[in-house]
Amino acid sequence: MATSATVVTKKVVLVTGSTSGIGEATARRFASEGATVVFNSARSVEAGQRLARATPGAHYVQADVARSEDCTRLISEVLERCGALDVLVNNAGTTKVIAHRDLEAANLDVWREIFEVNVFGTWSLSVAAMEALRAANGSIVNVSSVAGVRPVGSSIPYAASKAALNHMTALLAKVVGPEVRVNAVAPGLIDTPWTKEWDVVRGFVQGAAPLKRSGTPDDVADVIVALAFTPYVTGQVVVVDGGLSLAT
Repeated sequence: MATSATVVTKKVVLVTGSTSGIGEATARRFASEGATVVFNSARSVEAGQRLARATPGAHYVQADVARSEDCTRLISEVLERCGALDVLVNNAGTTKVIAHRDLEAANLDVWREIFEVNVFGTWSLSVAAMEALRAANGSIVNVSSVAGVRPVGSSIPYAASKAALNHMTALLAKVVGPEVRVNAVAPGLIDTPWTKEWDVVRGFVQGAAPLKRSGTPDDVADVIVALAFTPYVTGQVVVVDGGLSLAT
């Protein structure tokens, strides 16, 4: 998959959870190729405003995707400021680090908290954006995880939420085409603020993965941008894990 700046120029792209890590790298990549980017976060308002000021033509909108009313407001503000929406990147997510064997710790409150953001928030925002995306013949790219493909991950509720997101991706793609394409990326271990303390896991990945390293946010951003503008791909979940899945 490949894209070019001529395809991206003048497109309007909303990236949720984009004040750090994969989301920030993705928003910056779209902007560098000529898109009008909307940064978003639920809480990191100052960081989002700073990123928007430093990025030509960019905007920042605070909204918590776990709140359906915020999803509606977020899309309304994007359309008011930018006049259209071509690409929605559902990157906002949350997790709890819980050993898979610790069943009691993974209580229903944890499940609800994770699913509210990772699954329900993605659904609410996608539905809120659908009319605008249809008008633009646009696309959605969901940021999932290799934990949704294999029995791994920071916790069982997190992994289950990403598995649900993967299936949602396929189901949405089946019913919103041909106007809108829906795909997902499933990163493995990526070096972000979330994972900076995961040295044991990082060492394992560096030893086992064919590419012998953990990933960077830019590695994932490359695939997200390509999926957003590859016109004959929909309903796919692309694993971005340096080949770790081949070795484990």
